[in-house]
Amino acid sequence: MKLSEAKQQFISNWGAFGTHWGINRTMAQIHALLLISPDPITQDDMMEELNISRGNVNMNIRELINWGLAERIILPGERKEFFSAEKDIWLVVKRIVKERKKRELDPMLQLLDKLEAVEGDKKDKHVKTFVETVGNIKKLGKQADKTLDTMIKAEENWFISNMLKIFK
Repeated sequence: MKLSEAKQQFISNWGAFGTHWGINRTMAQIHALLLISPDPITQDDMMEELNISRGNVNMNIRELINWGLAERIILPGERKEFFSAEKDIWLVVKRIVKERKKRELDPMLQLLDKLEAVEGDKKDKHVKTFVETVGNIKKLGKQADKTLDTMIKAEENWFISNMLKIFK
């Protein structure tokens, strides 16, 4: 397989994978392009390589920066802005987990706290079932929260060795 074909397959598939971790396909494709680019690239480079509009690049690169997955690079003597992505995949995964936790799990736990405080007679079977169900979901969510916090704080070697112990 030629490099150009391999790059296209990587970008395409990373774009599809990105939709599973909470970002849109184009954002993931831009991230993939930044990951495999040995040097920082411009928005024009992204537009040309991915055949997308300036507005689409601009919107998605800003979101990648917000996620901590890309950064703006100023090169001396250059008028254009350049962009680069973190190449350490462990850091990328930790940033994605941290961002998803912040956007999805934290608000869910806050909602469950409110729902668990439902008014009504705790002896009523409807209230009791509701509170128990919400409490069980909250318990699972808090355990997931602790696990994700541990992963975010962990070093790669520690995390991988502990994951391998689980699967043995």
